[in-house]
Amino acid sequence: MEKKNNSIRYTIFVYFTITALAAGLLISLSLYQRLSSQVAEVVQEENQSLINQVARSVESYLRTVMKLSDSLYYGAVKNADLSSQSINNEITLLYDNNKDNVDNIALFTQGGAMVESVPAARLKKNLNITGEKWFANALEKTENQHFSDPHVQYIFENNENQYRWVFSLSRAVELTEGTSTTQGVLLVDLSYSSLEHLFEGVTTGKGGYVYLIGSDGEILYHPRIQLIDSGRLKENNKAASGYKDGIHREVFEGDNRIITVKSVGYTGWKIVGVTPNSVVSLNTIKTRLFIVFMITLILFILVLINSYISSRITNPIKELEKSVGILEEGDLETAVSIGGSYEIQHLGNSIKNMAIQIRVLMDDIVTEHEAKRKQEFDTLQSQINPHFLYNTLDIIVWMIENEQKNEAVKAVTALARFFRISLSKGKSIITVRDELEHVRSYLMIQHMRFKNKFSYEIQAEEECMELTSLKLILQPLVENAIYHGMEFMDGEGEIKLSVVRKGDNLIIQVSDNGLGMTEEQVKSLFSHEVQVTSKKGSGIGVKNVNERIKLYFGENYGLTIDSEPDEGTTITILLPAVTYDSVLEKEKQS
Repeated sequence: MEKKNNSIRYTIFVYFTITALAAGLLISLSLYQRLSSQVAEVVQEENQSLINQVARSVESYLRTVMKLSDSLYYGAVKNADLSSQSINNEITLLYDNNKDNVDNIALFTQGGAMVESVPAARLKKNLNITGEKWFANALEKTENQHFSDPHVQYIFENNENQYRWVFSLSRAVELTEGTSTTQGVLLVDLSYSSLEHLFEGVTTGKGGYVYLIGSDGEILYHPRIQLIDSGRLKENNKAASGYKDGIHREVFEGDNRIITVKSVGYTGWKIVGVTPNSVVSLNTIKTRLFIVFMITLILFILVLINSYISSRITNPIKELEKSVGILEEGDLETAVSIGGSYEIQHLGNSIKNMAIQIRVLMDDIVTEHEAKRKQEFDTLQSQINPHFLYNTLDIIVWMIENEQKNEAVKAVTALARFFRISLSKGKSIITVRDELEHVRSYLMIQHMRFKNKFSYEIQAEEECMELTSLKLILQPLVENAIYHGMEFMDGEGEIKLSVVRKGDNLIIQVSDNGLGMTEEQVKSLFSHEVQVTSKKGSGIGVKNVNERIKLYFGENYGLTIDSEPDEGTTITILLPAVTYDSVLEKEKQS
């Protein structure tokens, strides 16, 4: 019997070892090829993502500059009568707000005469502005904004910035002098360092770099520009200007390189990433030695495991049977006995893995349920913010169009406070104090829009201020009260908010003296097809808030509506009276 056992162990050891060695070699070769390919793909994807990110940064910067140009034109130049008023103060204000990125702002007539310049400067003598490329481009294509290549500022004298590197934005503008209008050119000189800052520290791996070229292939930014200018280094920028967006391979001065190209909108510029081929290759000596070492280690471990398995031939099956019996009774945490021959060990491991998988699946079901609940909650919450932003911006635009600049400033300030609380560092739970401050900012904005249309009052017990509230539950209800409850009513509307605590419950009421609703209309607010009676407002506010409250706090909480036609509406919010600190502590523990 002993000889038979030894023979089995010997046979298992020999055949398994030979098979493991052969399989290990094949797997290692296949893994090496796949790893080489995957490393190249990963590096290329990362480089492309990096270049795309830089392109987005450049485009964002250019959009900011173009918005500044629009502000200069539409806010200062277009509506000003230059024959009787100066726009220097308006241009100076915009310059002061952007002087970290802007060197000069100048306005010229079609004939090249300078109308305004901030900071104050004089044109160089005998300089024909109309012959400048940026000037001609602006008048040739009046509908576009034009960006120049980087250059030394040379058109002004007695200016501390005259020797600074800049790139210019120019555009055609309409100048008004009395009853006549003529074309002119607005020039904004942008600091080259502000563009250069976007590329600082950006590399595409060891030995890689990123540079920027114009539509004609001229280099606008290069981390080694001084070496290129001195002739000690060359760059394949002319060829790169003909590359389409994407990844290309090239051989330049004997070096294999991977080129990643991304075009920048508005300008025709291209961002070019250069990655040496060695970065994506596994053919270095260190890498090969590491792979050989890992193969040897894996094979050595396989031999040890084979020796151990082949030495364990017999073990009582009864212990495994007992373990299975305990598992059948529902105790999935019990230890499974693993011993005996290879077949018994394999069976024991299979049963053990099965128990682990059952536990994992049970945990996954709970996790999936919680994730689905959170996803539904986040989806509902995300429906509110974009719509309110649109409405508020519409209010501000209306104020500006009606030349209510001071009111617009107040509205923007209130909007800033509003979104400071709306963001709440990504949290869905805030204090009652913050939620009331949030809706107070909203009411302030709407009250400026609808003067003498309604008044509002907020009453809250001090003991309620540090209790927990969901973010953005009051603003949709107040919005409905304004747009739906008071849109067609005669006389002044009234909106009242009250916050009280009753036992373990927090009760918030939003009341108005508007047109009210029928019982059918109230029911429709909670249905899937909300009947919107006004083109304004979210149309999803009440149902959205009610579902968010129930998703977060449970079915026992939510909204109730008491309304009668021509009598007004009262919406009651029922929440648990829980302190905000206790919620934060609970979230930390979880």
